[in-house]
Amino acid sequence: MAARPSSEARRMDRVQSALDDVRAFCDVDVRRAADPVSFVHRYLARDDRELAALAASSIAFGNAKVIVAKLEDLFARLGPSPARTADDDVDIAARLRGWKHRVFVGQDLAWLLVGARAVQRTDGSLGAAFSEELGRTSTLREALARFCDRIRSAGGLRLRRPGVGPRHLLPDPRNSSGSKRLLLFLRWMIRPADGVDLGLWAIDPGRLLIPVDVHIHRLARNLGLTSHRTVSWETAEEITRALARFDASDPTKYDFSLCHMGMLRRCPSRREPHLCSGCGVKPVCVHWKGSRPSETPAALGASRRRPV
Repeated sequence: MAARPSSEARRMDRVQSALDDVRAFCDVDVRRAADPVSFVHRYLARDDRELAALAASSIAFGNAKVIVAKLEDLFARLGPSPARTADDDVDIAARLRGWKHRVFVGQDLAWLLVGARAVQRTDGSLGAAFSEELGRTSTLREALARFCDRIRSAGGLRLRRPGVGPRHLLPDPRNSSGSKRLLLFLRWMIRPADGVDLGLWAIDPGRLLIPVDVHIHRLARNLGLTSHRTVSWETAEEITRALARFDASDPTKYDFSLCHMGMLRRCPSRREPHLCSGCGVKPVCVHWKGSRPSETPAALGASRRRPV
C-alpha cells in the first residue's frame, strides 16, 4: 500500500493549484498591456525586440504606471527601429537627451543600447552572445555576469559617467542583489512564447531563475517557497527550486501567477483576520495553516483581473 503524502506535500499541491488557477483565470491581454513587456511586442524584428527588452527590463522598478509612461517616451524617441538608431551613437544620444527616470538619464540608456547593439553586430544576436557565455561556464550567474560585462565594455557604460545611475542600470550579478531585472529580461527572451514571454532564444527554460523583488519575496515566504529573509541570488534559487517541484522543465512560468497574486492585495505577512478576509491565497498561506477559505483561488482569479 502506497504511503500517504505528508501534510506539507498536500499543502504544496494546493499551492500549485492556486498558482495554476490564477493563470487560468487571468486576462493575459490586459495584463500584458499594462506591463513593460508590451513594448517588446510592438516590434517584429529580432534585433529590435532584443534591444527593446533590454531597455524595458532595465528600468522596470518602481511605480508601474510611471515605468510605462517613461517607456512610452523612450521608445517614441528611439523611433521605429531601436537597432538602427543604436547604430549611430551620436544620433541616439541626441534623441535621448532630456529623458530621465529615477537615477537614470538618457545618456545612460544610449550607452546601454549602443553597447548591446555592438554585441549584436559581433555575435549576430544577443541570444547568441548569451548562449556562448553559457557554454563557457557552468553557472547561469557567471554567464549573465560576463554577458553584462561585454555590453558595458562595448558601450562605455560606467566608464563615461561614474555614479549610481550607470552602475544600477546594468548591474553585476556577481554582487549580492537578486538581479531581478536581468532575470526578467532572460525570462522574456527564453521562456516559450505564450502571449507574454517571447521565446526568442533557443535556451532551456529549465535553467532560468525567477525574478524576485520585495513583493514576490513576501508572497514566496508566505507560501513557504523560501526561508530567506532578504532578496538575493540565493533567494531566487531557493524559490525556483520550490517551483521546480511543480514543473522542472519550466519553473519560472509561475512568475506570472506570483506577480498577479502580489498585485491583488497588500499582504500583511502575518495572521490578520480583517486584512486577510477573502484572500484566495489564504488556504495555502503559512500564516493560515488549517484555516477554511472563504474564497477559492479560482474565484480570486476570476473576479479580480488586474494586470501586473
